Amino acid sequence: MRVAVLGCGTMGGVHARSYAKLKDVELVGVCDVEEDEAVRLANACGTKAYSRFEDMLDEGPLDVVSICLPTSLHCTYTVMAAEAGVHVICEKPVSSTAKEAEMMDVICRANQVQLLIAHVGRFFPAYTDVARQIKAGVIGKPGVVHARRIGPHPGLMKNWYNNEWDSGGVIRDLMIHDIDYMRSLLGEVRSVYAQRRTFPHLDYAWVTLRFEQGAIANLEGMWGYPGPFQTAMEFAGDRGIIHANSEVAQSVMIHRAVGSAERMSTTGADPSSEHTPIVLRKSPEFETAYDRELSHFIQCIQSRSQPEVTFQDACMASKVARAALESAHSGLRVNMLGFEEKGGESDETAAYWYD
Repeated sequence: MRVAVLGCGTMGGVHARSYAKLKDVELVGVCDVEEDEAVRLANACGTKAYSRFEDMLDEGPLDVVSICLPTSLHCTYTVMAAEAGVHVICEKPVSSTAKEAEMMDVICRANQVQLLIAHVGRFFPAYTDVARQIKAGVIGKPGVVHARRIGPHPGLMKNWYNNEWDSGGVIRDLMIHDIDYMRSLLGEVRSVYAQRRTFPHLDYAWVTLRFEQGAIANLEGMWGYPGPFQTAMEFAGDRGIIHANSEVAQSVMIHRAVGSAERMSTTGADPSSEHTPIVLRKSPEFETAYDRELSHFIQCIQSRSQPEVTFQDACMASKVARAALESAHSGLRVNMLGFEEKGGESDETAAYWYD
């Protein structure tokens, strides 16, 4: 299949490099309004660079395009691709508003192209393993869940992340992975309560989800953490507990010794007696979560089959994230049934989502 990538930032680079490795897939181009970014990625992946999506479409033919742009642009370019007869793999969240998501779905159906939303969280080994064990009943019925997803602020590298309209903030851009994952295991969300604090280059949120089946999930998300990106989760059921933590799940863990000058100053040891350290590399994955996700999506397009993460899943995750934003703004619990009845977005909430 002939595929292309629209947007050459972090996620665009991830998609392009995965496509370049996949069998039966030809990466025919990458596109970005920042021409230097497109050229850099094209050279790294052995493909052609474009600065206008229209030129890429005209030069086609394309079978699939990955849309890796700010959320506010998802609808515009999904519609453009669909009307050109190109299948769409779009990064999460699905769109800025529910109305945009509906338009994306209608246009793609009308043009008989598939629309797949890239919620990659379900494709990471730790997450697939935990899901397998929970579905097998290893810990019984889940009752209380804690999940954490924290890392540096992406706005330090790409300024558009600092604009709430473009990125959706930490809840809609980062925590939405955990919202989608929890829905896949615990069912529909009954109510949402959230707290959020934002400062320049710091966005922190704590969201509590109560599910129809009785489970409660506490989700923590942070942009601006001074350490490396990390995730953790704990599921407590009536027959046991299961943990997963990215910080303790590495194939190889490296503990670096204090440097020569520091050792001399703190212990009085002779630095000349210190041996040259051995540098160990962590064991690489043969296949990344993004490789698995995009390969799965390509197979779904070829077979016209339903993906692991459905479009409805993506829309519901986005709706729960919007409810969390409303709760954080009002300080009140949001009932999802009532939230759905009013369409999930009012003029009042639209004003503060993106202010």
